[in-house]
Amino acid sequence: MSERTATTRAKPGRRGPITSIEVLCAVLLVAIVGQSWLASVLDVPALRTASTVFVAVCVQALPFLVLGVLISGALAAFVPARALRAVLPRRESAAVGVAGLSGVALPGCECASVPVARRLIGQGVAPSAALTFLLAAPAVNPVVIVATAVAFPGEPGMVVARFVASLATSVVMGLLWIRWGRDEWIAERVLRRMPEQSGNRWATFAETARADLVDAGGFLVLGALVSALLGVLVPPSWFAVLSGDIVLGVVVMAVLAVVLSLCSEADAFVVASLAPVPLLPKLVFLVVGPAVDLKLFALQAGTFGRAFAVRFAPATFVVAVACAVAAGTLLLGEG
Repeated sequence: MSERTATTRAKPGRRGPITSIEVLCAVLLVAIVGQSWLASVLDVPALRTASTVFVAVCVQALPFLVLGVLISGALAAFVPARALRAVLPRRESAAVGVAGLSGVALPGCECASVPVARRLIGQGVAPSAALTFLLAAPAVNPVVIVATAVAFPGEPGMVVARFVASLATSVVMGLLWIRWGRDEWIAERVLRRMPEQSGNRWATFAETARADLVDAGGFLVLGALVSALLGVLVPPSWFAVLSGDIVLGVVVMAVLAVVLSLCSEADAFVVASLAPVPLLPKLVFLVVGPAVDLKLFALQAGTFGRAFAVRFAPATFVVAVACAVAAGTLLLGEG
């Protein structure tokens, strides 16, 4: 045995960096131990209101988020990418339409759709169809549609408008890629054929679901926190301005969707809590968010390359806003 190996084994107490789960557990422990002190310090009406909004958003959205990550894990473990490839027509424009509708049958969050799209391209699927699926899967799947219906009770037009605008966004981007997209914008490693995933499928399912839940859960907590703070710190008159100027409302909510980077299974509950904002800007938020945001830009740049991301993300933003405004004008009677 070498001296270096002996030294390494002699230090069994050495461990890696502190994880986010450990930090969360520590914060919860401190909150439980000091709950009486915290109650006296935080006994402020504004803080009570903010905490109520925060908890309500998290509790409403969490079941849909968990269901979404379970489906995402099952797709990664048990549904090979070749299954989608087998049903795609050979004609590229027709394949784009089928790939968009496949998002209904093969749901997943936006974080999970990026590696799935990469696997599709690596197995020979046309980039236009793979990118259409990337945009459609997190936006038109049943989990997101049901979550939107629960978040907007009595507003069936909102559910239909989100579905139509999101599907249109994915299909239009696929058709635009056929016309103007170039394979050299995509990193060479993505275009190379990839082997089929092997190993313990249940382990893959558990790891994928765990990773997606940790990532998406963090963004849900952030979104709920921002929603609570907006409801307390931002005067209602500011949101009233958005109701009086639809164009400003659309622009503000589109940018807010990019910055917040919420999970598609939870974003409807966050935006529904912003009561003074009209339905059309809310629809823009719901269509833009799953299609392009900061975390998606980072994922796309890391997966497909920076040359791809700097072209695809801005184009997707413009198309998503346009499709949302068109759908909202026709189906919600606003605009």
